[in-house]
Amino acid sequence: MTSHSPDSSHSPVPAAPPHHPRPPHSPHHLHRVNPAELSPPTGFSHAVTATGSRLVFLAGQTALDTDGKPVGDTLPAQFETALGNLLTALRAAGGAPADLARVTVYATDVADYRAHARELGRIWSRLAGRDYPAMAVIGAVRLWDEQCLVELDGVAVLP
Repeated sequence: MTSHSPDSSHSPVPAAPPHHPRPPHSPHHLHRVNPAELSPPTGFSHAVTATGSRLVFLAGQTALDTDGKPVGDTLPAQFETALGNLLTALRAAGGAPADLARVTVYATDVADYRAHARELGRIWSRLAGRDYPAMAVIGAVRLWDEQCLVELDGVAVLP
């Protein structure tokens, strides 16, 4: 029987990844990673590592009210409702905004989305806080509900 000393260079355990300090307001099970080698993120994180025990897959949410009717005529108004709907589903599953690891935004007009980026960022901060998930914005020709301008889906990791 062979034994390996703890300092053996042939250890089957891989080296630990480099430590990235976690902001004090971040949940312990999600770690936002924003390498200095990439452009500074604005309203998103470049990567999110997760060590929780439950995944929550959030279906695409648009600006539908409780009767299934679209509300809001502008992208910011619809974004606020769609984000609110996403967070309602997340809370019903036992999560909180800081548990979001990934969010994808589908927009029917990416130029309009970019033009309203600051306002959308303020809406995000007000509803979801400043713990940003990994995010992408994808242009879509149209969404399931034709009157809707934006849809959000996501994945959350609960402790």
